[in-house]
Amino acid sequence: MPLLTSISGLRGTIGVDAEGLHPPQIVRAVSAFASWCKDNSNTSDIKIVVGRDARPSGKWISSIVESTLVMMGVDVLQLDLATTPTTEMAVRYYDAHGGIVITASHNPIEWNALKFLNRAGEVLSPDDFKSLAAYLDRSTFGYARIDSFGHVYHPTDALDHHICAILSLPIVRTEAIRKRKFRIVVDAINSVGASAVPALLRALHCDYDVINATMDGRFAHNPEPLPEHLHELCQRVKEVGADLGIAVDPDVDRLVFIDEHGHPFNEEYTLVAAADYVLSQNSGNTVSNLSSTQALRDITMKYGGSYAASRVGEANVIQLMKETNAIIGGEGNGGVIYPPLHYGRDALVGIALVLSGMVHFDYTLSQWKQQLPQYVIYKTKMPLETNVSPYTLLNRISEKTPVDVHSIDQSDGIKWYFDDGWVHIRPSNTEPILRIYAEAPTRAKAQKRAETFVQYIQQEITEIANS
Repeated sequence: MPLLTSISGLRGTIGVDAEGLHPPQIVRAVSAFASWCKDNSNTSDIKIVVGRDARPSGKWISSIVESTLVMMGVDVLQLDLATTPTTEMAVRYYDAHGGIVITASHNPIEWNALKFLNRAGEVLSPDDFKSLAAYLDRSTFGYARIDSFGHVYHPTDALDHHICAILSLPIVRTEAIRKRKFRIVVDAINSVGASAVPALLRALHCDYDVINATMDGRFAHNPEPLPEHLHELCQRVKEVGADLGIAVDPDVDRLVFIDEHGHPFNEEYTLVAAADYVLSQNSGNTVSNLSSTQALRDITMKYGGSYAASRVGEANVIQLMKETNAIIGGEGNGGVIYPPLHYGRDALVGIALVLSGMVHFDYTLSQWKQQLPQYVIYKTKMPLETNVSPYTLLNRISEKTPVDVHSIDQSDGIKWYFDDGWVHIRPSNTEPILRIYAEAPTRAKAQKRAETFVQYIQQEITEIANS
């Protein structure tokens, strides 16, 4: 697939086609990022943290990233195998000037990506990414003289720091969780969750089993933590009589739960449950993106706070969270952002918050789910033809508004609001596809709405092809 450059970073396939993510593009992007970090710092002694998930291409990409930074005169804090949130927190912990995470998140094994972090350890804001884009367009960079090359360091306490910071949060009921002695099954998808999630559960005195625990990046199933990919985890939870199951994506910034009966809790409700607990302790505002369940809005209003929806993309969510002083936020794909820890999607803090909620409310996961607003999201996608502009499609589709729509939001693709739900269509930030999401009180109604819009899209593609 062609290389994708967006607010989510630089992403592409490895060894699949000439337009993917290959050494020349990596060197150029890392050189640009190092130059950007230098120009935005008050010192010439630049440090950048590097971490990666376990997918097979990550090791050689990391070596290119590391070598490029050294030749740019930058010191490298090489974490090697590390979760994205651990790498983000390490930027602040080691007082670095930025970070690079090598991960394609939920994408299949042939994909990889460079995710850039600012000095606060956060994904680049829209303004920062726009500034970096000017560096990406440069044809030459100022590499260092041989006597000014950077050095490579291998710190070993980044994950320990991350977990200690989580357990030190006042809202995390560390001792109560330890007394509860949860039995948990973890699906680590053969990536860095195999070390990070057990480390957190050990600190919380949980009894756990891990499936798909070999950190070789050979994903045992589709790496996106969706119910249809988690049959093995669901079965194992029932077999061992666990209190819950936990699934994470390859870089551990997305989190999905399985209840005690082996039923998916649903990735949309990870953030809703975490927010339900957080808001029960401190009323405040929340943010999620336009493609996330409106259950978060309902929960926020229940506790007297205000809810706001951002454009899709972690950076957009974080920016709106800061603008609205939100106390928790994230994305409906299982991404929880808790600002007292850091501004970044973090499955580990999500686990701690949900376990805290379970002991606070004295709920099983299935009981908790029944107490939350009930909606169903139907998610589908369509590949984008190379000769069809997604924005042309959206403009044409915007003219096909159903009569029962009461409002439309066009800040990120198009979102049509109905009295009992919505449909959202937008180009993906991470894949050459259109995403079509619909929410309603029942799956049948959500699916019917989504399929109606899929038909609209197919009709428009056919008309464009024949014109």
